[in-house]
Amino acid sequence: MAPTLKELNSVSHLVLFHLAPLFLLSGQVLAFAGAEHTMAARNMEAEALLTWKASLDNNSQTVLSSWTGGSPCNWFGIHCNEAGSVTNISMMDIGLKGTLQSLNFLSIPNLLELHLLNNSLYGTIPSRIANLSKLTKFRVDINDIYGSIPVEICSLTSLGVLSMAHNHINGPIPQEIGMLRSLYYLDLSHNNLRGTIPASTGNLSNLVELHISESELSGSIPKEIGLLTSLRVLDLDVNNLSGAIPSSIGNLTNLAKIFLNYNELSGTLPVEMNNLTALKTLQMSYNRFSGHLPQDICLGGLLENISVVANYFTGPIPQSLRNCSSLIRVRLDQNQLTGNLADDLGIYPKLKYLDLSDNKFYGQLPSKWEGFLGLSTLRISSNNISGKIPSNLGSASQLQSLDLSSNHHLVGGIPKELGKLKLLDLVLNDNKLSGGIPHEILVHDLENLNLASNNLTGSIPEQLGECLSLLTLNLSNNNFKDTIPAKIGNLHFLVNLDLSYNLLMDSIPSQLGELQMLDTLNLSHNKLSGTIPASFNNLLSLITVNISYNELVGPIPNIKAFLDAPFDALRNNKDLCGNATGLKACVSLKTNGAAPKMANQILKLIVVPVLGGLILVFVLLGGFFVCRRRNKSRKSKSEDEHRIDLFKSWGQDGRMLYEDIIQATEDFNSNYCIGEGGYGIVYKVVLPKGQVIAVKKLHRSRDGMTPDLKAFRSEICALSNVKHRNIVKLYGFCSHPKNSFLVYEFVERGSLKMILSKDEPAMELDWKKRLNIVKGIANALCYMHHDCCPPVIHRDISSNNVLLDLEYEAHVSDFGTARLLMPDSSNWTSLAGTFGYIAPELAYTMKVDKTCDVYSFGVVTLEIIMGEHPKSIISSLYSSIDRSTYNRPTAPTS
Repeated sequence: MAPTLKELNSVSHLVLFHLAPLFLLSGQVLAFAGAEHTMAARNMEAEALLTWKASLDNNSQTVLSSWTGGSPCNWFGIHCNEAGSVTNISMMDIGLKGTLQSLNFLSIPNLLELHLLNNSLYGTIPSRIANLSKLTKFRVDINDIYGSIPVEICSLTSLGVLSMAHNHINGPIPQEIGMLRSLYYLDLSHNNLRGTIPASTGNLSNLVELHISESELSGSIPKEIGLLTSLRVLDLDVNNLSGAIPSSIGNLTNLAKIFLNYNELSGTLPVEMNNLTALKTLQMSYNRFSGHLPQDICLGGLLENISVVANYFTGPIPQSLRNCSSLIRVRLDQNQLTGNLADDLGIYPKLKYLDLSDNKFYGQLPSKWEGFLGLSTLRISSNNISGKIPSNLGSASQLQSLDLSSNHHLVGGIPKELGKLKLLDLVLNDNKLSGGIPHEILVHDLENLNLASNNLTGSIPEQLGECLSLLTLNLSNNNFKDTIPAKIGNLHFLVNLDLSYNLLMDSIPSQLGELQMLDTLNLSHNKLSGTIPASFNNLLSLITVNISYNELVGPIPNIKAFLDAPFDALRNNKDLCGNATGLKACVSLKTNGAAPKMANQILKLIVVPVLGGLILVFVLLGGFFVCRRRNKSRKSKSEDEHRIDLFKSWGQDGRMLYEDIIQATEDFNSNYCIGEGGYGIVYKVVLPKGQVIAVKKLHRSRDGMTPDLKAFRSEICALSNVKHRNIVKLYGFCSHPKNSFLVYEFVERGSLKMILSKDEPAMELDWKKRLNIVKGIANALCYMHHDCCPPVIHRDISSNNVLLDLEYEAHVSDFGTARLLMPDSSNWTSLAGTFGYIAPELAYTMKVDKTCDVYSFGVVTLEIIMGEHPKSIISSLYSSIDRSTYNRPTAPTS
């Protein structure tokens, strides 16, 4: 008999009544098990991160002091999801040092973003990173990572950002890179990548930015690049790419920026580039392109920056560029472009920089400059421009740099209307300009004035002495007459002075001896007479001099530039003498042999002692020249070649190097600062071709306008003739009222003081390294004190002024307080140096001698042995000294 519905309901209620607790219990068990699993996962993540922290250096562990226990979600740089699992690790610019090898990526399965840029990580990228299947952003820019790109990373199909720029990664880009189909940002720039750009890159259909600049890639740009239709930035600067640009680039209609500078690309530009209507930046300088520029390159009306320097482009300026009002920066220089400039140039209200130099443009300069409201730089040198310089060029109110040199057909006078501008550079050499120099153009801020090789006449204006910012002044090969204005001696920043091939007469003003920054002086082929002023002995920065073909007489100055000058730089004068090649020795006065008896007595009582003194002076001078020859023989040829290779000619290439330094440091941005001293800030600078240098930029003086030149000159004087492996090399300097700086070799490990103050670097200084450091400092001091003539006294030897290279070799630096121990000087000075390293007796005597450095060397040696400054020992020595002695002002320390 079948059960009734009522009976079934009763049974079901009974079953539910008895099973409900069981269901409830099982739910609790499952929830507990899930919680245990979550807790275990968190613990696993925490353990993985703590293990990685333990593998980093001591300083990094201090930075990660919050990583001590509990949930990682509360730690510095860690971000979690709602479930408490780590999804983001962001630790940028905090100085982490170590590898990624100890980070167990298996234990952090939910990681979405890893940002470790601008640290000191090294080693290779572990292949285990491929286990992060959910990773969307991976950034390890600006570290010291090396090795090749692991192929396993290409299995991260969720990856949207892959950035490994500014490292030492080598090898090829793996073909498997095309598997990263979610990628929208790829940056592998500033590495040592070799091989070609893989064709599989075309599979990255979502890619918006592609950066692979400054590596060693070769081969051609693959045609598959045309498949990246979402691409907005293509950056392949500074590689070894060759061949033509593929026509498929015309498919990239979203492309806004193209960077192809410094490659070996060639051929004509594809006509399909006219399709790039979204283009804002086109840079393809220093290649081998030929043919015409694309006619419709500014068809979209968005183009702001075009740079095609140093190619073989021909033909006129494209029609679309004439009407391209969006232009901000245009560089078409060093090509073979032609056309009448009066017709080819339009009006560009936003234009700031225009360089058409080294082409074949002709015709007159445009007459409408009122529309160039933002133009700051105009360079149209080395063309075939004719006619006069238009006076309304003064209406381009923001113009600061004007270069119309080497056109050969520019005539007429220099418009006085240029005086309305705040010009920094005025370069009009190698033309046919006539008349005098209008005093209106001699503005205070002028830095570079070059009017050489024209037909200018009249006198050199006295107002030149008011151009206090002048660095270079070249008025050579003109018809200037009368005297050299004495007020030129006011130009204390002047580095290059050339007044040769004129009709200048009378004596050389003694005020020129005040130009202590001068490194090049040319007064040749004039009618100058009289003696060379004794004040020229102060021109210690002078490197090159030419005073030939004048009517000068008497001794030449006793400084290196004159003593080492070739005969051609001194020849054809009236009666010059001195210890230089081709000159006769200067003759001293002789006594009369027919003197009476009284004269004999005077001879015995006065002249004999004087002659004895002269003999002693000659002995000292002989010793000076022996030391000088000895010093010269010690110079290393390889070091000189390195300096020349790096800076070539500071006078000729200085402006380019100046611009490179400003650009590399983003106008001395604090991000590039690696140290600060009493009178300057030191920056690490990577030049465009990869050379690394250190630049010390001087602090402003109290008036906030110009730097204090005393320390600047001291350092130049001390290091200009010094060559020693244990003394930091000075490559050059820039004397400038706004940015005065010194340029040195870059010493990798930094100061001894910094290394001794940190546990891990100090632990690496074993006794052998410490002994070598002491020897290196001793060798430097021995060289300065005994092998330099005159001797160099540093006066601020301290652990902060000893730099260590990668091999822990010591390099003595910072000669801002240095003094040359001149035999005819009192060698007394104000107290200088770093307290704790100064000899106690110097506080009383203020005398500069070798013992100043010897005492400081002893303190540094004790510091190297003890691992810290020997304060207790020093304090016992100072205890007997009246402390009030040290209350007087001291020189800045570094």
